[in-house]
Amino acid sequence: MDKGHDVRVAEERDLRAGTIEVDHVLLTRFNLPSTGHESLVRAKENWLRDRVELFERYCLPSVLAQTCQNFSWIVYFDPASPGWFLDWIGEHERLGHFHPRFREHVGGAELRADLGVVAGVGVDARAGRILITSNLDNDDSLALDFVARVQAARAEGSRSAVYLGDGLIRTEGGLYRLVYPHNAFCSVRESWDRPVTCWTDWHTLLSRHMPAVVLRGDPGWLQVVHGANVSNRVRGRLTRPRPHRERFLGLLDDLPEPSTVRLVGDRLVAIPVRAGRESVRAGAKALLSLVAGKRGLDRAKLAWASLRRRPG
Repeated sequence: MDKGHDVRVAEERDLRAGTIEVDHVLLTRFNLPSTGHESLVRAKENWLRDRVELFERYCLPSVLAQTCQNFSWIVYFDPASPGWFLDWIGEHERLGHFHPRFREHVGGAELRADLGVVAGVGVDARAGRILITSNLDNDDSLALDFVARVQAARAEGSRSAVYLGDGLIRTEGGLYRLVYPHNAFCSVRESWDRPVTCWTDWHTLLSRHMPAVVLRGDPGWLQVVHGANVSNRVRGRLTRPRPHRERFLGLLDDLPEPSTVRLVGDRLVAIPVRAGRESVRAGAKALLSLVAGKRGLDRAKLAWASLRRRPG
């Protein structure tokens, strides 16, 4: 659609869970073959082993700890994955942690077929049921009640995008809280009638295709900034980990509590600097996307990533 839809910001205390049967599936790309700037990062020798460590440290525990267990989880892998990694995948499948799927490419038809099999809903039984798909990157984490909050969101029409707008970013040096309305932890709520899913477009562009609901409240997700990140970076304001530890069990315990001096310094100096940098970056990205389109933007990212990898 050419014109975007309205975005509704909702207070969660006003939401009510419905009585319609919901089939909720988390979708994760682990090491699907990729092109563009991400391929440079994934081509590094230790990327896969490092990503396994991050997945087991941050992503997997947060999914297993969800207060609502009424969901399934599909994780996509490269069919040409090395033997040790295939053994690792097989062990997690045996334990029932996720449903692995091996594909070189995930198109709409393949995704819909996988969703039907994993959700266990036959074609004849789909009428009147709701499908929710949620994107989860393999190095990120969900708050304990992420699934429950998304499922409780009030529908906006026959298809709508749902975001938990408040989240956290973890770095080696601290924890940052931010409001990011159209974040990567996007969900799409729709019928089973040719669903488009949360992968129909970039998470920042879903509101062009459908109404979007941004739920405000406690942090619903955690991004981890590390050396192999392609896009994530420090944003938001420095915050104390202690109030958020119960929502992210075991994932924030090793972070130190920042001093008052550091918190004040972040608000007076660092936040304005980060805000200015983000404003410039967002403007340049929007202009490039408008002129060159999504493919042109990815080519620019590839060129920038290539320059950063050159020695000297």
